[in-house]
Amino acid sequence: MDHWARIEAAVAGRVVDRVPVALWKHFPHDDQDAGKLAARTLEWQRAWDFDLVKFMPSGTYGVEDWGARTVFDGAANGARVVAEPGVKRAEDWPRLARLDPARGVLGAQNAALALAAKELKGSVPILQTVFSPLTTARKLRGEALVEDLRKNPQALEAGLRVITDVTIDFSLAALKAGAHGLFFATQLATTDVLTVAEYQKFGVVFDLTVLKAIEGKTRINMLHLHGENVMFDLLATYPVDMINWHDRLTAPSLGKALEKSKGAVVGGVEERNLLVSGSEGQVRAQVRDAIAQTGGRRLVVGPGCVAAIAATERNIRAVVEEARKPI
Repeated sequence: MDHWARIEAAVAGRVVDRVPVALWKHFPHDDQDAGKLAARTLEWQRAWDFDLVKFMPSGTYGVEDWGARTVFDGAANGARVVAEPGVKRAEDWPRLARLDPARGVLGAQNAALALAAKELKGSVPILQTVFSPLTTARKLRGEALVEDLRKNPQALEAGLRVITDVTIDFSLAALKAGAHGLFFATQLATTDVLTVAEYQKFGVVFDLTVLKAIEGKTRINMLHLHGENVMFDLLATYPVDMINWHDRLTAPSLGKALEKSKGAVVGGVEERNLLVSGSEGQVRAQVRDAIAQTGGRRLVVGPGCVAAIAATERNIRAVVEEARKPI
């Protein structure tokens, strides 16, 4: 099987020659330049020959054109943080501009993806990272987002409508640039932040607007649920082919998730510490356990979220080699 056949078989629950595997990580500093980001993406893929490429723009690319100032402060996962929000008052939400996805920081992300896609020539699925509208809103506003949601819902909804339109425009541009689908990430579908009812109103409605806008235009999409105590049951019905979450840190387990969702589950490897300081034996044991939980069907071995930038070559190799053993 090639990468496409293997991923598509996993999504459909068919027999695979071996379990598909993919890891992804940030490239801090280099992710600020389209050429360098493309080059690092290609270097990473050529080194390990993963079964899918989760494209890795900085986690803050979606808010910088709206005025947010971001920095890389040395985070272990390589992510940038917002140093100054782009929305400072609830009254600013209805004033958000409809951004052009071909310009500025937004445009640079798809320019980088296009460079990588041209070199990979369709040999492997490429997913552009796209954040849910409510996730983008939180990055624009910071923790005050939750207060706005509860005290100024109409203002926030006006902002979310603009963010949703821009997210759709960016997603469609990503597909034209060579992406085969989206890695659609939400960071607020967790009861640690919102109630289920709040996410249904301010999350689900806008998430589905984005996903329906790309329906029929993609070959494969992955949903990422970030954080612990995630609303897995609520989002398991989304029209996506794969679901990824921190399965080693929060429920459900991979095995239980197969009962709740369609398509493939993606995970099995604890990404924060194990890939950095775990032994090779511990890493291989997690991969074997992931395969045992699922019987090797409807599974893509991967991290629960972005791998730490200090992940060792030894442990990355252990993940890849263990996943690639015949079932």
